[in-house]
Amino acid sequence: MSEDRLVTGALRPDDSSIENSLRPHTLREYVGQEAIKKTLSVYIQAALTRHEPLDHILLYGPPGLGKTTLAGIVASEMGQNIRITSGPAIERPGDLASILANLSAGDVLFIDEIHRLSRSVEEVLYPAMEDFAIDIMIGKGPTARSLHVPVPHFTLIGATTRAGLLSAPLRDRFGIPYRLEMYTPEELCRIVERSAHILGVRSAEPAGLLEIARRSRGTPRIANRLLKRARDFADVRGGGVITEAVAKEALQLEGVDFLGLDKTDRTMLACMMDKFGGGPVGLDTLSATTGEDAGTIEDVYEPYLLQLGFIMRTPRGRVCTPAAWQHMKRTPPAPPAPDSGQMAMEL
Repeated sequence: MSEDRLVTGALRPDDSSIENSLRPHTLREYVGQEAIKKTLSVYIQAALTRHEPLDHILLYGPPGLGKTTLAGIVASEMGQNIRITSGPAIERPGDLASILANLSAGDVLFIDEIHRLSRSVEEVLYPAMEDFAIDIMIGKGPTARSLHVPVPHFTLIGATTRAGLLSAPLRDRFGIPYRLEMYTPEELCRIVERSAHILGVRSAEPAGLLEIARRSRGTPRIANRLLKRARDFADVRGGGVITEAVAKEALQLEGVDFLGLDKTDRTMLACMMDKFGGGPVGLDTLSATTGEDAGTIEDVYEPYLLQLGFIMRTPRGRVCTPAAWQHMKRTPPAPPAPDSGQMAMEL
């Protein structure tokens, strides 16, 4: 299962125990996303000066980059409460109406996975975002009537990993759209250093923290997860000190190599190389061969391999690049020699 992987950006059950304690609470503490922080601080100051709620914000990007954290920071900087829910949890329009009715003026409503809202719930959300009111149908049949109910002025922050699935009317109602970028190893090193201090790590050398950051796929959530594994290893075998050697050994035991690839990634690359000569191979064929769901391969495994330039998508299927062959320490097959008939035609 992709959720069981150490290097997945999705939230795992064992993350929730300490993730809240590691979240920064102000823009000053928040590491990375410098362009977003710069503009967002201006918008927050302007809203506070006018004593108005902040405009609605859309945060999108891969999982684990800090969308929930940023929403909490916005509420904190505005001095308001935050109500957190998710798209799948709001099943009926009445659920949304209940949530909105219980907000106070200026509160922040954070909806994670907002792309999974049902169409009927979206229809209720539109007037709430624009006019701060909701239309409720009372009764059924000929006696049914619409009731226009005001709701407090609030700020909606929507988060999604798949912005393309948002309907155009909903997407256009967000005045401040932000795409969160992947983090650099240097930024992740600062995040890991802060987390190590909060977790009470006895000692961590800069080289050890950088080694963890390099293997974190540009994702803070993965970096903090790897830090916990390195901390455990250091406590048992490293005298409580996370050195470069300790970090390398700990993460190698977990199957995470120096580029952040785990056993599943390497298995998929090996399958393409050993059984299909590096490709091209179709998605359904790859799914049947590896035993993984085609959607999981496309949405979970492929993006990072594409980002590294290890595979390419072609009209005929997926193909391993020379960089992938080199990383796997394998020699790509020689291209087939042209047959004599083809050579004669060319002559």
